[in-house]
Amino acid sequence: MIAPLNICVLIPSYNEAKSIGKLVEKIKAQKLDVLVVDDGSADNTSEIAQKRGAYVIRHAQNKGKGASLKDGFEYALKNGYDAVITMDGDGQHSPDDIPHFINMAHEQSVDIIVGNRMFSTKNMPPLRWLTNKTMSCFLSAICRTSMPDSQCGFRLIKKEVFKNINPTSNNYEIETETLVEAHQKGFKIKFVPIQTIYSKQTSNINPFIDTIRFFRYLLKIFCPFLFRKR
Repeated sequence: MIAPLNICVLIPSYNEAKSIGKLVEKIKAQKLDVLVVDDGSADNTSEIAQKRGAYVIRHAQNKGKGASLKDGFEYALKNGYDAVITMDGDGQHSPDDIPHFINMAHEQSVDIIVGNRMFSTKNMPPLRWLTNKTMSCFLSAICRTSMPDSQCGFRLIKKEVFKNINPTSNNYEIETETLVEAHQKGFKIKFVPIQTIYSKQTSNINPFIDTIRFFRYLLKIFCPFLFRKR
């Protein structure tokens, strides 16, 4: 019999008062612990999340998604979790998909499981599709392995991964950095199909700025001489 994994669901959030309550409720109904990292919200994200049963870490100022994830990984290590499931707080990731991650996580040959929205993209905004496709193709070529949806933030990451990687990004390029560093250190990455959900809420992702950050990060990793101080 396979022992159950001790899992914490980590939700970086910024001004997500409209969606965070229902999201926490649905996750808690699956008997999972929830950590919300409130990244300097101007609304009552923290209060709602706490009332629905989440543990909350609050940043006094907005630091970026990367900083929120790193705080969450540190919390998971200190509290003895075997893995974290990262989800966005805006309702674009469905808690109904969580069992798919957990079922696959029992395989010994996988260390990171990433949600794949690209198998069904009819509901995805065209600009988002183009951005995801471009970044994922570049990353697949660089790492010489298929990464169909490298930018999806819905992931299961086992303890050995976040214990042994040291991401430095504070913004959305942390999604790329985590995969690149994990791949370089020999961790196994797999993808699982998930629902594609897009509401009328405005995304915190800026396709133009975050694409620039993506390519700047890749240049720093693979062409470090360009960033050496003279």
